[in-house]
Order: sequence, then C-alpha cells, then structure tokens
Amino acid sequence: MLLRRKKVKKEDDRAKAAVKTREKQRRKMIRTKYGQAPLRHARKGVYSCIYGAVVFALLFLMILISFVTKGEVGVLIGLVGLGTVALSIAGVTLGVRGLKERDKNYLTCRIGIGVNGLFLLGLAGLFIRGLL
Repeated sequence: MLLRRKKVKKEDDRAKAAVKTREKQRRKMIRTKYGQAPLRHARKGVYSCIYGAVVFALLFLMILISFVTKGEVGVLIGLVGLGTVALSIAGVTLGVRGLKERDKNYLTCRIGIGVNGLFLLGLAGLFIRGLL
C-alpha cells in the first residue's frame, strides 16, 4: 500500500510537470509571433528619441528664458540654439542609421526621425525668420 501511494504520487508529479511545460509553451506562443522571439528596439533609434527629448527640453528652456527676459537674451542662448540644431541633425542621422540594424523593431527610429526632423525644420524657420 505504501509503495502504491509513492508510485501514484510520482505519476501525478510527472503529469503536473507536463501540464506546466505545455502551459508555459502555450504562453510563449501567444506572446511571440509563430514562436519567434520578440523584436527589440534598435539602439540607435532609442538614442535618436532621446536626442529629440533633449532638443525639446532645450527649446522649452530657451523660450522660457526669452519670455522671462522679454527678448533680451545674450549670445549664450544663441549658441544653445545652434547646439540644438546640431543635436537635431545628429538625431536624424542616428534614426536613419538605426533603420539599417537587422532584426529590430524600427518604431523608435521612425519616431526619432520625425521628431528631430520637425525640430530641425522649426529651428530653420526661426533662423530664416530672424534674418528677414
């Protein structure tokens, strides 16, 4: 009788382990596409998005300083403006290079290119408006 219980318990443990592995495999198949590993974001695309956020923060800070000083800003703010143009160009470049990475999710690359491109066009418009 004692031997029978151990044998039944071992069989139950094996059955539970098999059910557990099947459930784990099923969850993996649901989470991924056709059992493949999920794609990671392109590293250069993430950097491009970060550059876009930094450019946004610097532009917000420059506009705030200009508003507080009623337009009487120094050369330092102009240099920061040129720095934001350089960062925006670098962000677009990184986004394009991120599109060349293999087997990655390119969403961050597209977002980085779009955001940095819009900031670049806006800054170019401000510069041209300042010349006229």
